[in-house]
Amino acid sequence: MRGKVLEYLGMSIYYRQKRKVQLSMTEYIRKILEEVPYNLNGTAKTTAANQLFNVNDRELKLPHDKAELFHHLVAKLLYLCRRTCQ
Repeated sequence: MRGKVLEYLGMSIYYRQKRKVQLSMTEYIRKILEEVPYNLNGTAKTTAANQLFNVNDRELKLPHDKAELFHHLVAKLLYLCRRTCQ
């Protein structure tokens, strides 16, 4: 891309023409996808099922490292959603 490029908080800001700006978070998305484990699997019929707030105490918890990764990726996705859906 021609013109000036500024990187800021995961956003690429392109100044191609006078008085025109283009924003992109493509590189931020690519980096998130690189962090996702290759063996990630699972299914859900809906993201807001009736049992969403029911806690199953018998279910095994994620190991600490996997729980940390999960929270890390969800936080990045929330940031991405907040910046791109306004």
